[in-house]
Amino acid sequence: MAVGDYEEILKYYELHETIGTGGFAKVKLAQHLLTGEKVAIKIMDKLALGDDLPRVKIEIDAMKNLSHQHVCQLYHVIETSKKIFMVLEYCPGGELFDYIISKDRLSEEEARVFFRQIVSAIAYVHSQGYAHRDLKPENLLIDEEHNLKLIDFGLCAKPKGGLDYHLNTCCGSPAYAAPELIQGKAYIGSEADIWSMGVLLYALLCGFLPFDDDNVMAVYRKIMRGKYSIPKWLSPSSTLLLNQMLQVDPKKRITVKHLLSHPWLMQGYSDAVQWQSKYPLGHLDEDCVTELSVFHKQSRESISELIAEWKYDQMSATYLLLQSKKARGKRVRLRVPCLTGHASIAQSAGLESEKTMTHEDVPDCSEVPHAFGSMEFSDAASLFEESPLEEFILNTPRTKQHSRHDAQLDDTEFTLSTPVTRKVASKQHENKENVDTESALRNETPFALPAPKTPFAKSQIETQVQTIPFQAPAFKESQFTAVTPIKKPTNLTNTDELTAAEVLPKRRFHSVELDLNLAHVDSSQKKRKAKIFGSLERGLDKVITMLTPNKKRRFTRDHPRKLKAHYNVTTTQLLNPDQLLNEIITVLSKKHVEYVQKGYTLKCQTRSDFGKVTMEFELEVCQLSKPEVVGIRRQRLKGDAWVYKRLVEDILSSCQV
Repeated sequence: MAVGDYEEILKYYELHETIGTGGFAKVKLAQHLLTGEKVAIKIMDKLALGDDLPRVKIEIDAMKNLSHQHVCQLYHVIETSKKIFMVLEYCPGGELFDYIISKDRLSEEEARVFFRQIVSAIAYVHSQGYAHRDLKPENLLIDEEHNLKLIDFGLCAKPKGGLDYHLNTCCGSPAYAAPELIQGKAYIGSEADIWSMGVLLYALLCGFLPFDDDNVMAVYRKIMRGKYSIPKWLSPSSTLLLNQMLQVDPKKRITVKHLLSHPWLMQGYSDAVQWQSKYPLGHLDEDCVTELSVFHKQSRESISELIAEWKYDQMSATYLLLQSKKARGKRVRLRVPCLTGHASIAQSAGLESEKTMTHEDVPDCSEVPHAFGSMEFSDAASLFEESPLEEFILNTPRTKQHSRHDAQLDDTEFTLSTPVTRKVASKQHENKENVDTESALRNETPFALPAPKTPFAKSQIETQVQTIPFQAPAFKESQFTAVTPIKKPTNLTNTDELTAAEVLPKRRFHSVELDLNLAHVDSSQKKRKAKIFGSLERGLDKVITMLTPNKKRRFTRDHPRKLKAHYNVTTTQLLNPDQLLNEIITVLSKKHVEYVQKGYTLKCQTRSDFGKVTMEFELEVCQLSKPEVVGIRRQRLKGDAWVYKRLVEDILSSCQV
């Protein structure tokens, strides 16, 4: 990890462990210095992205225009010559997919809670002129309040002619693709989304897919026929709704407008699904503006003008994170960040004057959480190799549970005549979609939906389901995708050398520049200054030592981690973790699954007949505190979700546990 690449992000965020990896990206858990809020930072290598770079641009443009209680919020975008950093809402509950398979299937009541939120998100996305085009449970995350957040807008389309404009690119995941896409016909994006929502609802209620087969061509044939089994546990009303959504003829499919008040979705509810945003970008929160104006010593008017530019810079991020704190009942308060490890004094983006830190401004740093600990695998491609600076940033004492984010970034195009292989759409399809990157809010298309009674009321959970303690965050990208090449975006910013102040490993409350400007100081001040500079020198010596390759620290574990019960952890009857680990290794060898062991964690992968890696996942032997048993934590990193489900179930059932 080159120091210069991370200079800009370290001004504003304290990086914690890697919580997701993919072919050309990783996701890190981080903490915003001014608000103290946790965020997920997706770090993408522009060179590795190659022809997929336009897709990232599409995703960023879409997420800048979308602000909704059930859409994952984009806070901040930083682009350097080599990297793109997307700072996103942190969802510790993991993927909806993992939640489904952990419970086998959901009850109709719980499925209804989730599906109302999905309908709300899609109605809003459509109202802004976008079609998502990759709806599936892997692209829905569960936040800390057990609400869903829609992610992955890399395949979305915003036709210039409106949502009724026909699209041509065949993209998304085969199992969720509408028949008209598979047939290669021009299609309407919103109608294709409704089909995918039908497949998604079926998966929620049944725990498996309506159209499934090991052979992709067989899947296509089933989809075009539109025939699927109806398990005996499905109620007549849910069967009717599925039938209305899974209509092969798109013109016979139910619309989002009619879904909002559909009888199945209304069971147990007095109001139709509320789809309008509770956090519209056009409406600024007075408390958040006031806090920013006091902190920066600027007028409310000037702060409001800076926020309203929506540059998705430090000002945008700070405002949106303050708004998030307020929505969760926390104090709307900014703090002067303490310098820990690699974090520098946060810069005030867009402001000419910077808030000067005085001794009285300094908060109690004991309340600032430390980094969560080292992640064993920094990148899927490099297996266990960490750069010196990466080790320096990550190898801090473990104080919280090991989290996870899945970053699935192996994307493939599919067509009727071509097997599912990694491809990029040819240049002859360039500009076919006429994707509009203009602001959806400035060019808003009217959306004929009933207005809610309380459009800006505080978020109400549709029905409170029993909350399960979540430790494992997930952040996923789609698979089986195709993109239309778009002109590559130009760099937003370029970074310079990383300054000494930004890599200090010890706390430092005073600005060095401020001390240098004090020409006349008394003896006590001189002593204090000497102490500061002494600390600075010792800190830099420590950094240099840590950055020296032959001095790299290695993180080893001679006992399993202790975790709380989670739906990603399978309990066993064995009490000896070493015995369980050996049992898993034996089964992996029998099933020809490659693995690399690090402590009690096994990084596994499978390959196709041609040697291409088709699946990557982790199995970790862990200790559960309540009850005190040994368990297996599982985590998908790459590959088809349902193929992964079958493989892991096969491995675990073969273990003598």
